[in-house]
Amino acid sequence: FPHNLPFLSLSFNLVVIALEEKIIISKLGDNATLSCIYRERELHLKNLRVYWQIADDQEECSVVHALISGQDNESEQCIHFKNRTQLFWDRLENGNFSLLLLNVSQSDEHTYQCVVLQTNEYTKVIHQAQVVLSLAASYSQPVLIGPIRNSSSTEEEMTFSCRSSNGYPKPNVYWINKTDNSHLPPSELKITSDTDGTYNVFSTLKVKATSNMQIECSVENKILRENLSANYTQQKQSSGSSTESQKNLEKSGRGAQASAIVSIVILIGVLLAVLTCWLWRRRSSRLVSY
Repeated sequence: FPHNLPFLSLSFNLVVIALEEKIIISKLGDNATLSCIYRERELHLKNLRVYWQIADDQEECSVVHALISGQDNESEQCIHFKNRTQLFWDRLENGNFSLLLLNVSQSDEHTYQCVVLQTNEYTKVIHQAQVVLSLAASYSQPVLIGPIRNSSSTEEEMTFSCRSSNGYPKPNVYWINKTDNSHLPPSELKITSDTDGTYNVFSTLKVKATSNMQIECSVENKILRENLSANYTQQKQSSGSSTESQKNLEKSGRGAQASAIVSIVILIGVLLAVLTCWLWRRRSSRLVSY
């Protein structure tokens, strides 16, 4: 990769093409296509140089992929991108210089710059584009756990917990009182990183009990525009409903007792019939012998 290439002047031109930036959203572990398309005319690969480079990082190595005179050039490619980048060879002569980036991870989140140079009589830039790669992963459906109320008191403190996992990037977590849609401040919020780079979230909420608790936990992933929620609703148990359930239990108990008695009577009847039949057959055999 020729270091005398006017990279500084290219960086200078970023202001001009900033409005043409494309944002690509890819999920962790997937392959991402970074778009770079030049539609002016048919091209001859032998007269072209195509460079993909990192535009937002000042590290010494910025070469993502290079194509020189129709051949891939890996001599100065960053180690991080070795064997992870591909051009679409059947589309190059039509001006499609898009790059396929394999198995993306968090360290691939950059602004990438595609620079196409024509080397006929002299070298000149004929096309350039920028692509912002943002990574994301969906969070699992939140699990909301609330207490079982044993008391009718509205002054007792209740603790709710909410957890979700395997998402990226870090989420926003909201507790909402659904009776008036007001936001409640969490008592605790823990966001931990997993081995694969995704995040797990755990949050708790402590509030005073009311006669009708309606609480929602919401986990928002801004990049994917996903908002997953779980709800908790519990009404205070009334004495009337308790009495009714007690009556139902008594009825079911009496029904079970009657069924047991009927079963015993039937069993006794069957045993008597078998015994009678056996005695009759024995008596008949004795008469025949005489």
